[in-house]
Amino acid sequence: MGKILNIETSTRVCSVALAIDGKLTAIQEANTENSHARQITVFAEQLMYQAKMTFQDLDAIAVSKGPGSYTGLRIGVSTAKGFCYSLDKPLISVGTLRSLANGMILKFKAEGKNPDNFLFCPMIDARRMEVFSAVYDALLNEVREIRAEIIDENAFADFFKQDKTLVFMGDGAEKCKTILQKASPKALFREEFLASAAYMAPLAEDKFRSGKFEDTAYFEPFYLKDFIAGIPRVKGLRD
Repeated sequence: MGKILNIETSTRVCSVALAIDGKLTAIQEANTENSHARQITVFAEQLMYQAKMTFQDLDAIAVSKGPGSYTGLRIGVSTAKGFCYSLDKPLISVGTLRSLANGMILKFKAEGKNPDNFLFCPMIDARRMEVFSAVYDALLNEVREIRAEIIDENAFADFFKQDKTLVFMGDGAEKCKTILQKASPKALFREEFLASAAYMAPLAEDKFRSGKFEDTAYFEPFYLKDFIAGIPRVKGLRD
């Protein structure tokens, strides 16, 4: 039975969850931009206090590996590594898009919907008109690989021809909604369904039981595309 601290910081949501044997025990999260650095360790400490546990009682640390926000991923992975080094615990990584799809599948089951009738497309905002996305079936098989792309009406044309309804979720889904709803009436949107450490828990537990750990020293987030720094708008500097 694994006691795992799950850390999700790949989007603007800062989320930390404690899971035991893959089941959520407690969670702390906030949807506040640029809050990760000041909240993440506080959330972790609160969870340990609520569970009447010490950090040394943990069996592993799991972190959402991306794709997602460059800064958010750096903060999450750096914090996870810090816990692993100080506690001498193994590091587990969980794909952000896979985690989102897993959460939506679990939600559909709770609502009495059969996930086999759907395909799941988690989307994470990649700034401007671009999103990170992938497509999964009800068993979390990757039906279409992870991409960074600008969505147009033809982006999912092949999937709209299938019998299954394509479900879009995540903070990148909202800006694509108008375009994709024009492309197909079968597009179903749950744009309010955001990334959370809660959805990582069963996936992290599976990796824990299989002994699929990362090399803590060399592990890096899955950025998918290079970080591009914005030009500061400071008086006296050229545009």
